[in-house]
Amino acid sequence: MSKHPTIATVTLNPAIDQTVQIPDFAAGDVNRIAEQQLDAGGKGVNVASFLSHMGHTIAATGILGADNAGLFEQLFVRQAIADHFVRLPGLTRVNMKIVDGVKLEITDINAPGLANSQAALAELEAQIEALCAAGVETFVLAGSLPADLPATIYRDLTEHLKAKGKKVALDASGPSFAAALEAGPDIIKPNISELAELVGRPLSSPQEVVAAAREATAGKVELIAVSMGEQGAIFINKDEVLLAQPPKANVKSTVGAGDAMVSGIIDARSKGLSLADLGRLATGFSLGALGEIGPHLPPRDTIEAFATQVTIEPLDF
Repeated sequence: MSKHPTIATVTLNPAIDQTVQIPDFAAGDVNRIAEQQLDAGGKGVNVASFLSHMGHTIAATGILGADNAGLFEQLFVRQAIADHFVRLPGLTRVNMKIVDGVKLEITDINAPGLANSQAALAELEAQIEALCAAGVETFVLAGSLPADLPATIYRDLTEHLKAKGKKVALDASGPSFAAALEAGPDIIKPNISELAELVGRPLSSPQEVVAAAREATAGKVELIAVSMGEQGAIFINKDEVLLAQPPKANVKSTVGAGDAMVSGIIDARSKGLSLADLGRLATGFSLGALGEIGPHLPPRDTIEAFATQVTIEPLDF
């Protein structure tokens, strides 16, 4: 592996993930926590951590609250992630996930992001420029936005990076996702709900998912992956459409499962894998995350074993 990062993630709205396990959780009642843990998170942070875990040399940038940055800094040191985050006064948000192992339910409680993020944009852009100059080839733009950032920021970053010859992977939703598609990111990974929101209609079959993906991207996106939970994921490039169907998963937590799929796509592309093998490996990454509490992955050999259990079905339409 190169000593200098060739992949960087951008996380504009990171979060500390507080995962609490409460058997028989009951809203409106007194609940007692059986176990809990805190993890530095946010989509791009998770992708950086997962790729580092798999042996890649990674950089991460974005906007952090200086007052509780310690958990992130510990992760960056532990995972040897090059820290290019801009710090702002204040606290990075804390998101809570309530895991009920009895009812097999997960409840998400998400906080808003940092205020005054707009003030950090010039410094963030300088960090991205430095990463470009240092040889980063692929940028992963991932996650929600703080309320005071424009919905066009992913579009603007994508246009800027592609003009510099960089590859851009995008994992976003809502208006920021819709705007960024105009700039033609190289890779996108919406889930089926995010894609349905984008095209303004429900999607209930693989045919409808593929039609919606093609409609939304208008041929501007090189690789589209649409995750569909237990139903697997559809992978689309200009030549092939494949359905990757996983075996039944032992779901301990859904935290980071989508980010794991993004990581698997990046990992597979770094190896030059075929679309079918990329689909297997990306799904294996996601299965690995589902078996962990919090945004973590098992060892690579476990993930590769999961990948061998994934069924690939060509879709001819």
